[in-house]
Amino acid sequence: MRFLPMVVLPLAALAGLAAFRHPVPATAPACDADIGQLTLPKGFCATVFASLKGVRHVAVAANGDVFASGAQGGVTVLRDRTHSGHADSTVSWGGAPTGTGIAIGADAIYFAPNDRVIRYSWKPGSMTPSDQGTVVVGGLPANGNHRAKTLTLSTDGKWIYVDHGSATNACQLIDRKLGEPGQNPCPELVNRAGTWRYDATKSNQAIADGERWTTGARNGMAIAIDPATGALWGISHGRDDVSRAFGGTQEQNAELPAEEFGSYAKGSDYGWPYCYYDGLTHQKKLAPEYGGDGIKQGDCGSKTQPIIAFPAHWAPMQLNFAPRQNAFGPAYADGAWLAFHGSWDRSPSPQAGYRIVFVPFKGGKPVGTYTTFADGTAGALKLSGVAMAPDGSALYIASDIAGKIWRVIPTTSR
Repeated sequence: MRFLPMVVLPLAALAGLAAFRHPVPATAPACDADIGQLTLPKGFCATVFASLKGVRHVAVAANGDVFASGAQGGVTVLRDRTHSGHADSTVSWGGAPTGTGIAIGADAIYFAPNDRVIRYSWKPGSMTPSDQGTVVVGGLPANGNHRAKTLTLSTDGKWIYVDHGSATNACQLIDRKLGEPGQNPCPELVNRAGTWRYDATKSNQAIADGERWTTGARNGMAIAIDPATGALWGISHGRDDVSRAFGGTQEQNAELPAEEFGSYAKGSDYGWPYCYYDGLTHQKKLAPEYGGDGIKQGDCGSKTQPIIAFPAHWAPMQLNFAPRQNAFGPAYADGAWLAFHGSWDRSPSPQAGYRIVFVPFKGGKPVGTYTTFADGTAGALKLSGVAMAPDGSALYIASDIAGKIWRVIPTTSR
C-alpha cells in the first residue's frame, strides 16, 4: 500500500500540532447566522465547521479533532485551534480510495475503503498516523450494490465489526426485474448482507478468518457499539419495490418496508431477502419474490424483529452513542444519534427522511421511540454522518451532498 499524505498545513507546523491538546474554552464560540437548510430545535445553534467534498462518516477524538471519510479519499482530520467553531487546520492522509467506515481506537485509526479495512498506528492528539497503514482484512466484496463498508470497534478495542452490504435488492438472478423469483437459498448470504467480526489487532485477514455475527441485513450502514454495555446495535437500508412486486397501493409503495432498528446480537437474523418488515401492520412478512402477497408471513415471524420500525426508504447512514453525561442535557443523556440520508423512491408520495434523530435508551436498551433533532427536509438535505464529541460538548453532523460538517452546541446551560 502506498502512503500519500496530502498536507494542507506547512510541514513545520505539524510537529507542534502532534502534541496539541484542546483546552476548555472559557465561553462557547458564537454560532453562524447562516447554516444553510439545516433546522435545529430551540436552544441549539451551529457553525459550519468545515466544507469537505463528499464527506461520509465522522468520528471525534478526545481532543476534539474530527476524523472524516469521503469522496476525497483516505482520511481527513480537522482541528479548531482557536475554538471558533470552525476548523482552521486540515490534514488529509492515507492515499486510499474513497471509503466510508472510520473508527478511533486507543492507539489506531481504522478506515474502510470498499474492499478492505486499514489500521493506522496513531498517537492520541496527533493529526497524522505513525505508519503507512496495515490491512486488517482484505478481499471484502465490492461489486454490485451496497459496496461501502462501515465499521465499529468493541469497547476493549480487540474486535472490529464490519458490515457487508448485499449486491442486489432481493437476491434475484436479474436484479430488480418484476416477476422474477428470488434465489433460494440466496448465494449472497455466504459473505454479504450481514455483519462480520474480525480481530482488530491482526493483519491480512480474509472473510473466512472472521466470524459472521449477524445475517439478513440488506445494507447495515449504521452500526455502533454502546460503550456502556458493549452491545452492538444497528439499522439497515430496507429493500425497494416490495409493493410494486405484488401490485400494492401507492401508500404501500411509500411505506414498505420499514427501516429496522434493533439489536445486532450474535446470531441475529433479520430475514433478508426472504422477509421484510411491514410498518403498517407491524409484522414481518414473506417477500414477493419468495411467494409473498403482502399478507403471508411464512416463517418470517421467527426472524429477529426490530425494536423501532422507522419509515420506509429513509436510508440510515451512521449511528453514534451519546456520552452518558453531555452538555445537551438529560433528554439526550442516554441513547444514540442516527443520521438519515433521506428517500428517493417514495414517489409519487413526498420524499422524506433527511434528518438526525435521537433514540433514547434506558437500562441499556432503546425505549422504542425517537425524536427528530435536526431536519434538512426543506432542502432535501441528505445527511451522511453524525458523531458526538467524547466529552459531550458538541454534535457533529455531515452531509455528503452539501459537502459540509456542522458543529452543533446548546445555547444555554442544561
